[in-house]
Order: sequence, then structure tokens, then C-alpha cells
Amino acid sequence: MRSPISGLFSRSLSFLHRTSPLTSAARHLCAVTSPEARTKNLERIADDLLNLNRIELYDYSILFSHKLGLNRYGSAVSSPAGDLPDASASAETKTAEKTAFDVKLEKFDSTSKIKVIKEIRAFTELGLKEAKDLVEKAPVVVKTGVTKEEGEKIMEKLKAVGATVAFE
Repeated sequence: MRSPISGLFSRSLSFLHRTSPLTSAARHLCAVTSPEARTKNLERIADDLLNLNRIELYDYSILFSHKLGLNRYGSAVSSPAGDLPDASASAETKTAEKTAFDVKLEKFDSTSKIKVIKEIRAFTELGLKEAKDLVEKAPVVVKTGVTKEEGEKIMEKLKAVGATVAFE
């Protein structure tokens, strides 16, 4: 049976090998210390890790992955600049027109309450009681996700019966 720490080291070392190949300067620094000194240092680290309990090992693995620049979902290293969309494309999305609108009943004339309820029932699929409750909750959104043309038609009908309507 493999020890839990060996899996951590094999994953960590394979990650280091994949993402950061040694540059000539790093190879030179590794060559400065003797292989015996590196081996002793690694043995000391391995002994210290083997003396940790499970909770300490878990905490160490999290700390080690953060030090390597990993997050929970993989590498935290940003993508190259070539993968990013250009600024003109992002400006186009910001200036794109809104296609779905909401029609909001702000208030209505108390004398035209029945007419407003009838109009609301005409463009929604609500029953009489539900439409009445909706109208009494004003200000309330009565229709969501409509096109601009459809929303303007609904606004005109509600304004004709004495309601104050907002188009969002």
C-alpha cells in the first residue's frame, strides 16, 4: 500500500516537471550544491513529512499546492495573451443592445383597477384571482423577457386604461 504522502510528491513533482522546465540558470544553481548535500536535505525533508499526522499532511498538501500556484481547479497560471479576446470585441459586447425587457406596473388609477386587471389577463396567462393579486402588489413586474416591440404594445394598452407603466 502506498503512503498518502508518496501520491502527493509524485503529483507535485510531475507538475513541476511539466510546467517549469529548468532553465540554464536554474540548472547551474543545482549544480553548485553537491549531490550529497541535496540528498541529505531531501532525506531530512522526507523524514519530517513522514513524522506528520494526517491533519498536518493535509494542511501541508494545501500549503504546498498554493506555493506551487495551483488552485482547486488546476493551474492558477494565466493564459498567454494570444488567447485573450481583443478589446474591440469586449467593447462590442458592452454596447450590444438589450433584447429582453421587463414591463413593470408602477401604479394605477383606483377607478380603472378592473380594466387594468382585464388587460393584465389578456397578455398573461393568469386567472382572475392571480391577476387581481398581481395588480394589488403594484409596483410589480407584470411581464418579463419580452421583446421591445411586444413590451411597447403592452405599455400602450396599460397606459390607455389608466396605469403608469415602466419599461426596464
